[in-house]
Amino acid sequence: MDRRDIVVVGGSRGAFGVLKTLAANLPPDLPAAVCIVLHVGRHESVLPQLMSKWGALPAIHPADGEAWTSGRIYVAPPGRHMLLWQDELRLDEGAAENFSRPAADPLFRSAALSHGQRVVGVVLSGDLDDGAAGLATVRAHGGYCIVQDPADCEAPSMPRSALAAAGADIVTTTQQLTQHIVEAVHGAPPRHRREGHAMMTRELDVEARIARREIVQPEDLDRIAERSPLTCPDCGGTLWRMRDDHPLRYRCHTGHAFSALSLEDGREKAAENAIWAAIRAVNERVIFARERQQWAERVGDEQRMKIEQARIDEGTKLVETLRQTLQPANAHET
Repeated sequence: MDRRDIVVVGGSRGAFGVLKTLAANLPPDLPAAVCIVLHVGRHESVLPQLMSKWGALPAIHPADGEAWTSGRIYVAPPGRHMLLWQDELRLDEGAAENFSRPAADPLFRSAALSHGQRVVGVVLSGDLDDGAAGLATVRAHGGYCIVQDPADCEAPSMPRSALAAAGADIVTTTQQLTQHIVEAVHGAPPRHRREGHAMMTRELDVEARIARREIVQPEDLDRIAERSPLTCPDCGGTLWRMRDDHPLRYRCHTGHAFSALSLEDGREKAAENAIWAAIRAVNERVIFARERQQWAERVGDEQRMKIEQARIDEGTKLVETLRQTLQPANAHET
């Protein structure tokens, strides 16, 4: 096996400390570029400056179209996906995936499509399941897959999802991560791969190409997915369920994309917001009824006072019922 010269890394909650250890231990002569997505949203990030101080490799936020080189660390800038197409790093302000921009899936997917077996994919600690579909694409194109041991993670959901979707050549810990990345770069043979992780490579390639376009026609998605009765929790558009089930995921024609856990989380939040809106509406009815009751008392209309009291009692009970429905919605599994 020839050396692999592209390392793509995705992480979220709990990954910051892992990246510090990684930067401190990477050798200065690493014959690979390291591309990192950490879920930071649009918040200002000083991660490149910190990683440059922590270790021997220089780290930067790349410019759009910048050529990547070995021996450097590239960190996705806030609010932009980082993609790896051929010899360039591209920055994209397109739709969020798994509610994140930058997200790991677009980076992993683009690297796998452009460079195949030259890619090492790494999924670190984080919530939900960004990176699972991306690692599956790396696996489908012959890349090498490394996943942080969920037992070693502050937030084990991302690694668990990645393992379920793609498996791993190595399951590692924070302290062993650098060693395993270096071994993978220098051609460590892939481990035995379970048949259950065989991927629909053609469909994954079509999905990756669709994701690069700003406007997607419904018939484009019809080629690789089935229309779902579910709607996008980001924009309300129609969702398509991808025919390849490794992992189960959905895509909107506007570009939003979700793996199963992310979509579940989004729908729970949408349902919770709807319940809170209902609580607000009913509470306002109760307040209005009390104001009418006070008016009835001032003018001496006892019949109206009784009617408004019945409305107050009914609304108060309904608010309590609605609040009780929020209790299970607030219990999220990590």
